[in-house]
Amino acid sequence: MNMAHPAVSLSESATAAVPRLTFDQFTAFGQRALFRADTPVVITLPDEVQGLGIAGLAERLGDMVVTLFEEPSDKQHAERWTTRQIPLREFFEDEEYQAGRGTWHRIVSNIRDNPADVNAVLGFDAGEMFDYRRSLNAANLWISRRGVFTQSHVDEFENFNIALEGRKRFVISPPGFWEYYPRSVLRGFGDKSQAFDFDDVDKARFPKLAAKLAERRELILEPGQMLYLPLGWWHQAESLEEMNINVNFWLRHSKIFQRPYLLGVALYTFTYRKLKGVYNYGPANKRAESAR
Repeated sequence: MNMAHPAVSLSESATAAVPRLTFDQFTAFGQRALFRADTPVVITLPDEVQGLGIAGLAERLGDMVVTLFEEPSDKQHAERWTTRQIPLREFFEDEEYQAGRGTWHRIVSNIRDNPADVNAVLGFDAGEMFDYRRSLNAANLWISRRGVFTQSHVDEFENFNIALEGRKRFVISPPGFWEYYPRSVLRGFGDKSQAFDFDDVDKARFPKLAAKLAERRELILEPGQMLYLPLGWWHQAESLEEMNINVNFWLRHSKIFQRPYLLGVALYTFTYRKLKGVYNYGPANKRAESAR
């Protein structure tokens, strides 16, 4: 399959198509070829792959201490989210975390040091596909309610995002840096755009962003699908269902040296978060009983 994806001049309402692969095509094509192609791809997992689901997840990992992100339900919210630790079961059971209450809640936990849990949640052996236990790599569990919005940002990792429950809408835009009007690098926001929502951009304020957004991709990631999101591509996501469960793998890659601005921002942001005590996506393997 030809993965080349040339730049396309698009109207304001048009978007570039996202290539689709079956799982067999993905394994035949190989991760390295995807990394070289450097374009987003949606991969359909085999029908026989069945993860834990909501009930199974609550039963197996309900006592695990996870990080709860909280922020006002406002796509233009300019401040950093707040975080606290809770048992995962509490997120499923407490009405406080249901949608439509003026606050967005999302669960994040890097479970890379618990490969048995990773495999159980997904329904297949992820260690054979992703070398996620290498230094700096991650296997993140994400859980959110309807409407939760992740503002536009860029990651320094190759990213494979698997939808297990619910659907998420992604808007993805090609690599770049100054064209995206990054927020304050000194405050650890250099990976985020001043244009918080790519669906609502002030063209007079952000004129250089128009050319990038003309090449954007949009997709809705369905359960049983995996999105490959290349390192350095800007993106945002919105949860569409009452319960949305995803697992994503962040994988470091030498491609970052081809984008030195991203490497610099990533190193500074990591150091800033560590010094300021901001959540830094480190591995978490505690259970609620041991946290008391």
